Amino acid sequence: MSEVYVSEAVKYVGVDDKTIDLFESQYVVPNGVSYNSYIIMDEKIAIMDTVDRRGTGEWLANVEKTLDGKTPDYLVVQHMEPDHAGSIKILAEKYPSMQIVANAKTFPMMHNFFDLDLSGREVVVKEMDTLSLGSHTLTFVMAPMVHWPEVMVTYESSEKILFAADGFGKFGALDVEEDWACEARRYFINIVGKHGRSVQELLKKAATLDIAMICPLHGPILKENLGYYLEKYDIWSSYRPEDKGIVVAYASIHGHTKAAVQELVQMLEELGQKVVSFDLARCDMAEAIEDAYRYDRLIVACPTYDANIFPCMHDFLYHLQIKNFQKRTVGIIENGSWSPSAGRKMKAMLEDMRELKILDPMVTIKSSLKEESRTKMRELAKAMAEA
Repeated sequence: MSEVYVSEAVKYVGVDDKTIDLFESQYVVPNGVSYNSYIIMDEKIAIMDTVDRRGTGEWLANVEKTLDGKTPDYLVVQHMEPDHAGSIKILAEKYPSMQIVANAKTFPMMHNFFDLDLSGREVVVKEMDTLSLGSHTLTFVMAPMVHWPEVMVTYESSEKILFAADGFGKFGALDVEEDWACEARRYFINIVGKHGRSVQELLKKAATLDIAMICPLHGPILKENLGYYLEKYDIWSSYRPEDKGIVVAYASIHGHTKAAVQELVQMLEELGQKVVSFDLARCDMAEAIEDAYRYDRLIVACPTYDANIFPCMHDFLYHLQIKNFQKRTVGIIENGSWSPSAGRKMKAMLEDMRELKILDPMVTIKSSLKEESRTKMRELAKAMAEA
């Protein structure tokens, strides 16, 4: 267990997972991930969420050590995704007198995941219901679609702690020193990004609470400068650009599109622009998506392949679509040896997204960059710098 201090009464019992290769079987996590769980020790004892079954053994040992022979009165289930709910059954069977606290949307999911008889043990809570543990009082705040329909968060009023479910989480184990914003942004955009409106609703509710500490289900506990984290979440969930800059996302089969992109990057930098480029066939796709959201402008460059968009570019644009990409300025470069069509098809996918300004000219390269297409690319670079 990572040495994490919450307070005298609130104990951290989570685990780090540093053997996982892909979070949700798709996101690279070079520094692992934490599954956070907490115990509130009071006249009544409440465990706040469980952990992924990958960490069940270590987590149970942490729980038993913290309880020191006591029996928990409640398990509060804020989110049923298996990385947090995976150990519910084993805990419920270990402590048969423990009641399970969750909202009405949670219990049907729980019974879908587990063959578990909870007769007489279900405590169903709704918006702003409270549960007294003694000197600690829990208030339950519904947070549907952040990012599952049953999600709720819990506010403990005596210590002013927000148990935030998947809100304010980040990739990375807790024993790793790294910048919070980078991995929190990559986590948010790729995991929760589609549901910005729901996050905005939760932020409005959070603004009515006096919060001194945020305890998420992934990543470090946030105790200082909470305004910084709240501002980042407001920016990300409202789809506003965080920084000025241009992301150039490209695919290249035999190197000609890549060579054109290298010239384009030089043109943009000579115009004083910050540029970040991604070879979509080789980069971490989640990081490319993250930076597309971070910066205010995007250029996509892609060859035609089977009369369509090259697959990794199609995947990139598909991810932007399903994550609600919007409020950006976009330029398009296509390549094709005999019948370029990637540009038209990329534009169709982009036009399906909200509040995007697609710049002219669309640049068409026929096999390799020539003076005519280079001139058009220079025009696009100028238009992008002025956007």
